[in-house]
Amino acid sequence: MTSTSTSPKPRALKPLFGTVLVANRGEIACRVIRTLRALGIRSVAVYSDADAGARHVREADVAVRIGPAAATESYLKIEAIIQACRDTGAEAVHPGYGFLSENVDFARALADAGITFIGPGVESLNVMGDKIRSKNHVTGYGVPVVPGIAEPGMSDAQLIQAAAGVGFPLLIKPSAGGGGKGMHIVERPEDLEATLATARRVAASAFGDDTLFLERLVTTPRHIEVQVLADNHGNVIHLGERECSLQRRHQKVIEEAPSPLLESLPDGAAIRARLGEAACNAARSVNYSGAGTVEFLVSDNAPDEFFFMEMNTRLQVEHPVTEMVTGIDLVEWQVRIAASEELTVRQDDVVLTGHSVEARVYAEIPERNFLPSGGRVVLLDELPPDSAGSAGRVRVDSALIEGLEISSSYDPMISKVIAWGESRAAALDTLDEALAGYTALGIDTNVEYLRLLINDADVRAGRLDTGLIERRMPEFSFRHAGDFEVAAAAIYVASLQEHDAQAEGKGPWDLRDGWRLGARAPRRISLGTPDGGVATVEVFGVVGQGTASVSIDGGAQRTASLRFPARDHAELVLGGEALVYSLAPVCTGPVRDNATPAEIFLGNEGWSCRLEVLTREARLARVLAAIEREEGAADPAVRSPMPGTVVSVSVSNGDTVEAGQVLLAVEAMKMEHQLVAPLDGTVHISVGSGDLVKADQVLATIHPPEASRAEDTIEEAVIAMGAAE
Repeated sequence: MTSTSTSPKPRALKPLFGTVLVANRGEIACRVIRTLRALGIRSVAVYSDADAGARHVREADVAVRIGPAAATESYLKIEAIIQACRDTGAEAVHPGYGFLSENVDFARALADAGITFIGPGVESLNVMGDKIRSKNHVTGYGVPVVPGIAEPGMSDAQLIQAAAGVGFPLLIKPSAGGGGKGMHIVERPEDLEATLATARRVAASAFGDDTLFLERLVTTPRHIEVQVLADNHGNVIHLGERECSLQRRHQKVIEEAPSPLLESLPDGAAIRARLGEAACNAARSVNYSGAGTVEFLVSDNAPDEFFFMEMNTRLQVEHPVTEMVTGIDLVEWQVRIAASEELTVRQDDVVLTGHSVEARVYAEIPERNFLPSGGRVVLLDELPPDSAGSAGRVRVDSALIEGLEISSSYDPMISKVIAWGESRAAALDTLDEALAGYTALGIDTNVEYLRLLINDADVRAGRLDTGLIERRMPEFSFRHAGDFEVAAAAIYVASLQEHDAQAEGKGPWDLRDGWRLGARAPRRISLGTPDGGVATVEVFGVVGQGTASVSIDGGAQRTASLRFPARDHAELVLGGEALVYSLAPVCTGPVRDNATPAEIFLGNEGWSCRLEVLTREARLARVLAAIEREEGAADPAVRSPMPGTVVSVSVSNGDTVEAGQVLLAVEAMKMEHQLVAPLDGTVHISVGSGDLVKADQVLATIHPPEASRAEDTIEEAVIAMGAAE
């Protein structure tokens, strides 16, 4: 393993702050607290009611409640943050990213209260915080910008009129936005009016400002950004570039440093120098102070051309990859610069060593259009910070702890896995190895998807652009619960039942274990699968004696055994093949040893699934629900994918709708989810705009023109089920 840097260390020119408040949550709050602890600075965490048991609250020296779950009543409430500073004696505030990190009113309020903002000055925030203003500003400092129309206060009609001059395809962007939220691609003029309405609604909800502007869509674009550091003594340097081209919905998924595009070009070093100088010029234009990132679009067809997109006046989510290849702690320098220290790192000192790649882990379901997902973490196995991989080093920045409830009130990103290697190939191999060992049971994550993505042939070859994910998604084959998973769960349940009976010392007349003269009756266990189906497993033999075999859904018997080589790990051997799982049972009633769980979570090499242990009633309900619809037919009920707020309703009761037509939109985890009609028919809406809804709540129902119910088939199924039981 090779060290990633020999960069000069900062020298203390004056005492740093005694107490710093971290005005954020999640993994970034934990990350900042870690550096504050290393600097000997007392840390203060703030938390909402939803985060009372969060990891950042536990890791800080002091924690202060600032309000209810809604961000507008807690993390975005400026007066609550300032009061927390007063109550704890905090001399400075680190805003992390998101929330108030780029809020000019927050910076002003801190200054008025005599509290240091660990970030740039008001001028930088004011100019760079508005995309229209920043684009117009930097053009006067030799920084190239994307062609478009960017004027404040333009109405939809004015934007539609100006669109012809911009050209199609084009990109609608919110002026006050960040992180790709609220951006929309428009391919055809006839789609512009409706898309502008959606963009304004999203911008107003997310940023409190619905100002929009238009940009020419750069084809086969690469998203390359440059990290800058600037002090209050006139020193400005850049720390090289990061490639962030692997995105979905304009949200970064995989980031790396340095850019494989520049690394592959004969004149890559010269382009890097030009990009770096342009970024430094953008920072100088607003007398920037602290850590910041200047983002550029680079056409894959003409890599020597690049265009300014925006400057993020804060720490970036992907800052760890720069830290891994430079050895420079960006949070430490943010604190030191805010304390008026001078940069001791000069441009010639910055050396990029090796390669680093970061994967963002989200609580979401990639197969369902990356739908955000909630839940409780029942088993967690993350690599510790700076752990060693086979070809490099691994760092995990995480907000997770076992027992944590993932709230629908906040962004679904829950952690980041960062790998370093001496080469790009080594870094990707190390990241893949780390993701294969990453287990978070009880919640849905995108880890399996991340592994598919980083092993894509184009990704491995460095052929990246911001549209690659959308093109590749239909080709990815996701794993589903199969015989191995249902067999493992069934044998585990059978072993608990068997052990429970033995432990209580019951006689043969007291047990429901299938005992009879002659051959032992099998244990029949019904499991609900993630797709809504039912798997019936018969377990033959005495599991504890290693003589079991299983039959799944009436199939042939196969020998099987389940053992636990380590805590929370189960090895299943089925028909001579073996798989090792992370396994976590969950009981809904009182917890006791060997209680039959209500559900079982299984994880293997970055993939996981949930299997419900069905009662007779639950099994019957699932079977009947499947019979009520013809095979392959759409469910007429439109359900909320997760807890959230209805932000718009596009139809009225009694309207005739077509399959695919937008009915309403629900906002959850800082994203708007449009719900569409699953089939043609007449719609009945059961909610209104502004209503709070629960996960899986029916929001609308579609009545097809000729609805019919298979009553006879259902009756036959009930009779058959009774006979089977």
